[in-house]
Amino acid sequence: MIELHNHTSSDIFIPDDVIIEDALARTSHLAIGAHSDDIEIMAYHGIVDCYGYRKKDKWFGGVTVTDGRGSSRVGPYSECSDDEMIEIRKVEQRQAAMVGKYGAMIQLGYNSSEIMGNTGQENLKGDLSKIFDQSCPNIVYTHNPADKHDTHIAVLSAAIQVMRELPEEKKPKQVLGCEVWRDLDWMPDEDKVLLDVSYRENLANALVSIFDSQITGGKRYDRAAVGRRYANATFFHAEGNDKAEQLTFAMDLTPVIYDQSINFCDYVMDYLDKFKIEVKANIDHFFN
Repeated sequence: MIELHNHTSSDIFIPDDVIIEDALARTSHLAIGAHSDDIEIMAYHGIVDCYGYRKKDKWFGGVTVTDGRGSSRVGPYSECSDDEMIEIRKVEQRQAAMVGKYGAMIQLGYNSSEIMGNTGQENLKGDLSKIFDQSCPNIVYTHNPADKHDTHIAVLSAAIQVMRELPEEKKPKQVLGCEVWRDLDWMPDEDKVLLDVSYRENLANALVSIFDSQITGGKRYDRAAVGRRYANATFFHAEGNDKAEQLTFAMDLTPVIYDQSINFCDYVMDYLDKFKIEVKANIDHFFN
């Protein structure tokens, strides 16, 4: 059994009841998200890629870092205490793991403010290191570094640092920074990682809709997530028919995992500089 830092508030759920070590060892696709429902939005590509492959060669694993105490709450949830909301979000995340046929679902139980400081970052990195000790996923989905949510960036930071320190043979083959609280439409098309998520829209909708405490609590992530996917596919190609019905975009973070000499901030700024150059060239063409 993995001994997590918040062992009294963390939650390990294996839908098919194998031991956690075996569940992690078989994980081929791993998502690391800040909040309940983040992985269902940003890593649906991994969920649907593994869906239907249970007990074969593809298994999806999810890690949710925070406990949901800061969730917005109106309507039927308006009187919920923090402790009650934590339990509600925990149950919702377990239900999503059942519906999506996840191989493993780990909720680490941190509060958002806790992982903003150095001590919280070290504790979180310790937990993620233990998860990677037991697993060797081919692909990792996490938050993109242009995301505007501070908690998302805190989770990204810990995940990137842990993966950079892995032995070469344990590093994921691909690490993707995905869309949640800022999309990646601004990236030059040749740099976008295109994730076709046109399949099983009913599953995508069902997964996000499980988080009723968020949707009824005032955030229509169910509509926003599917709307973004359709928009990405429709507006990606200016001419001709769409190549996919729904797309999510991702930033390829794999190089920074394998090359310790790369400055992470500089790596991200290069993408922003490319965007600036592209926009300037289009404007200059007609206004100068």
